[in-house]
Formats: sequence, structure tokens, C-alpha cells
Amino acid sequence: MRIMITGNMGYVGPLVVERLRSSHPDADLIGVDTGFFAHCLTTPDLLPETLLTIQHFADVRELDSRLLDDIDSVVQLAAISNDPMGKTYEAVTADVNCNAAIDIARRAKESGAGSFVFASSCSVYGFAEGGPRDEESETGPLTAYARSKLAAEEALAELAGPDFTVTCLRFPTACGMSPRLRLDLVLNDFVASAVASGEITILSDGTPWRPLIDVRDMARAIDWAVTRGADKGGNFLSVNVGRNEWNYQVRDLAQAIQKVMPGVEVSINTDAAPDKRSYQVNFDRYHELAPNHLPQFGLEQSIVALKEGLERIGFSDEGFRESQHIRLRVLAGHNQSGRLDETLRWVRTRT
Repeated sequence: MRIMITGNMGYVGPLVVERLRSSHPDADLIGVDTGFFAHCLTTPDLLPETLLTIQHFADVRELDSRLLDDIDSVVQLAAISNDPMGKTYEAVTADVNCNAAIDIARRAKESGAGSFVFASSCSVYGFAEGGPRDEESETGPLTAYARSKLAAEEALAELAGPDFTVTCLRFPTACGMSPRLRLDLVLNDFVASAVASGEITILSDGTPWRPLIDVRDMARAIDWAVTRGADKGGNFLSVNVGRNEWNYQVRDLAQAIQKVMPGVEVSINTDAAPDKRSYQVNFDRYHELAPNHLPQFGLEQSIVALKEGLERIGFSDEGFRESQHIRLRVLAGHNQSGRLDETLRWVRTRT
């Protein structure tokens, strides 16, 4: 089996590669990444890419078709990966998250690949009042990031067929430790703040709902989707991935951290304007389709892994929100240095 993983050098990719290598020890695992965040390592261990068969450095917007030869499955992680980046780079977000994904899926199908796995998002539901949203619920994406994911799903549905299974995994907010940790995610931010300063500041009033999933469980779901048969959801499947009991209010996350790290102080901005990024999600369908690949890492386990991982690397940066652990800051640094142009393409000449 030959599996291509695009965007493998981000936050999720290293865990996906580790999982696929464990499940398919003899497979050829081919990484494709442009390298924006290659240097953002948060591990004292081996470089994650050593588990790959080969690593290609390439922009998914201009992927050489020859790289798709003899590929059995594509895992599309490559994306401009959150709302702040989507707002700053709106056109690029549409191009990378939607247009490039569709193009690669089409060419993979033409080259004989049998499956395509797309990392989508529960944010496609937008501001969701009135109870948890399932796959039949109305969508209402509020941001460029969410709109790009939904548009890609809709186009990918047209490509699916008897010989080309497409799986769109709608993930909740990611959390947990990774060899390339992001701290621009709510739980990760809170744990980092607790480790560095002993304090957590909640900028909202603490009531918004967030479903969470550990990055290791994202990898588990992707592993399932790579070899999913059409008998498990059809040629095209868009499915919420998570557990119903892992819908949390933001204040619950801070309280859970306090249980793991007694003495951490929490402050809540009770005067904050309502946060419309609030939604609950129903995960029943995934539980029916993938009973052997259900999420395993609960909130406390994610907190402990983050705490121990940060302590292992001696993390103490109270100003981490201005650091390379914030993906928008990394891109801004590349821009300001002249390494990336306004379309987030590498400037190949150096002065």
C-alpha cells in the first residue's frame, strides 16, 4: 500500500504518520509539505519524518502529477488551518483548503487511487443553537476557514464513486501534545498558560460550547478512513468524529486543568460580548460506522499529555502567544523576512 499524506509537517501530521506506520508497517508513506512549520518542533525525540518512506517538499497548489503515480490513498491534511489565518489570508485559504484539495482528489482518482481522506471541520455548523448538530443539520459556516472546508466537501462528493471512496472527517477543536505543538487552540493555550504562569485567563464569559478531540484520536479516525469500504457509509461520507460526552463549555476546560494542576488560578471575563463560535455536535453516526476506531483519549488524558510534554521540553514562555507556537505568527515572520510572498509561496531567491 502507498499512502500520501499532504500537510504532514503540521500539528496533526506527525501523529497521523505514527499511527499509519503502526497500522501498516510495510506501507510506503509519502509526505508532501511546503515546510511552513517544519522548524516548529516541540519534541526531544526523533524527527517525525523518519517514519516516512520519503518526504517531498511541495506546494499542494502546484503538485507534480508524477507524485500521485501508484498512490492507493491520499490523506489531505494540508490547509490554512484556523480562523485567524483564514481571516488574514482569505484568498489563499480558499485556494489551499478547497481548490487544491479538489484538484489533488481529481488527479488521484485519474491515477488509480482508491480512497481520499479529507480533514474537515465541525466549524461548518457555525453558531449552532438548539442542541447538538448531526450530519443532517443545516450548516452555517461563519469564517473563511469553515467556508473553505464546506465548499471542498461539496465538490469532493461529486468525485466519489464505486472505485474512489471519499471520506470527509468533520473534526471538533483539536487538542493534545504533538511533536509540532500548536498553542493557538483553546485547551492547548490554557495548559500552556497554566504551565508557564500558573494562571488561565478566559477571554470570553466561559459559556461557549466546544467539542474537543485529541490529536491522537484524529489519527485513529484517519487510519480508519484510509481503508473504509463503501459498506461503511457509502462511496462518499461526511461524518462528525468525536464523542457526545466531549462537548464542553470553555469554563469546564479550565476547571479540568485545575484538577490536574491544583493551585492554577482562573479568571473569566464576565463582561465579554457573546462568542458566536459556540456549538455542540452529535457523533452517533461515527460510533455506528467505526466502533473499533472510537476516540480513546479523554480531557484529563489530553491535559496530562500536554502538561508532561511541555515540562519535558522545559516550557516556561509566558509570552508564547507571540511565539512560533502560534501558526499565524510563523507565517507573519516568513512574510516579514521576505521568505514568503503575499500568496504564501516561497520566494526562492535570497539576498
